[in-house]
Amino acid sequence: MNTEVKVLENSIVSLTVEVGQEVVTGAVNKAYNEMKKDFNMPGFRKGKVPKAMIEKMYGPEVFFNKAADIIIDETLATAVEENKIDMAARLRQGDVEVAEMSKDGMKYIAHITVRPEVELGEYKNLTVEVAKAEVSDEDVDMAINAEAEKNSREITVTDRAVQPQDKVIIDFEGFVDGEAFEGGKGEDYALVIGSKSFIDNFEDQLIGAEIGKEVEVNVTFPAEYHAENLAGKPAMFKVTVKEIKVKELPAINDDFAADVSEFETLADYKADIKAKLTTQKEASYKAEVENQAIQQAVDNAKLTVPNNMIEDQVDRSIKEFEMRMRQQGLELAQYLQFTGMDMDKFRENFRKDAEFQLRSREVLEAIVKAEEITVTEEEVMAEVEKLATRYKMEVEELKKSFGAYEREMLSSDLRVQKAADLITSTAKVEAK
Repeated sequence: MNTEVKVLENSIVSLTVEVGQEVVTGAVNKAYNEMKKDFNMPGFRKGKVPKAMIEKMYGPEVFFNKAADIIIDETLATAVEENKIDMAARLRQGDVEVAEMSKDGMKYIAHITVRPEVELGEYKNLTVEVAKAEVSDEDVDMAINAEAEKNSREITVTDRAVQPQDKVIIDFEGFVDGEAFEGGKGEDYALVIGSKSFIDNFEDQLIGAEIGKEVEVNVTFPAEYHAENLAGKPAMFKVTVKEIKVKELPAINDDFAADVSEFETLADYKADIKAKLTTQKEASYKAEVENQAIQQAVDNAKLTVPNNMIEDQVDRSIKEFEMRMRQQGLELAQYLQFTGMDMDKFRENFRKDAEFQLRSREVLEAIVKAEEITVTEEEVMAEVEKLATRYKMEVEELKKSFGAYEREMLSSDLRVQKAADLITSTAKVEAK
């Protein structure tokens, strides 16, 4: 096998691979064994037609396409490894092209995405603006009110009309051009007035509606509404309010504190909430400093992330999204139908974040190299112990599952985190 590598633009290298007659012959024989079941000839049982007979009838090239696939599968990974090509994205359709194919040999060219060159800008002593991690009395009151909301109870109101923030139980039916439309009817539907769950100003028009009396609600469907037969059209809904419910909040006092916490007095409960909020705000403060500093370091660097790398990251993000949807009992196809998006638009939603993640990683990796950042075996093992605690596993059991590849991935992550820490620790923080 002979190979040649050429560096092209936009983080692409061209890898040319040539193999001789012996390799082609072996691949053709494998192709024949895989394909012979597809040929029928008088006088031969199916799958028993000799290779020479098939080649005579259909031409010697009959097995070349399959043989070429076999040769690429068997030689490309080796060629990439031998030429020390740092492959950064999976090959996609059209990235591998057969240039020559005959019984005497084959030549193919693979266009491989490699990691981009990074020209670092300033990444130390950057200036960021972050609000101080202070907790006000208002913050504490908001937290207590949120807890009171959780412990509220619903009561049914019968002596007044609908008001903002009410929860109403309604029956409704929608009409376009005087005709009822599919999916426009509901019974015993729970709706919070002001939640903006329904289109246009549907909820606002229910304010003042009385229990048991039908009201007409006029709305216009958005131009980009997922159902094309309704998009942009005016509609009228006949709505009957069947029930009105409101939240009744508990009194915020010592009894409330004792009910919802381990503390006997409201004062002690407030002190505990303030301490917890302070810890949360300090963590958010540190995260914001890191985010802003890294963002600046990335913005100061020069690099172009190859499209194939972005597409791979989008694929990973979509797989994670699909897993979350399935945990909620929803398939991706259903989600797309409900939101009115096609797959192209859905993928586009992930591209910006995918590109930033990749740009950040490449810049941090470049800083690792520039600063000659390393991690020790002790640091790696300490991180393994943290992972074991997080996932409630035995440390020794987890260590056994960590081979050379897993250790290198963990080491790489630790080096990148050290680079992020370097950026953050040298940053100058100015209060907003």
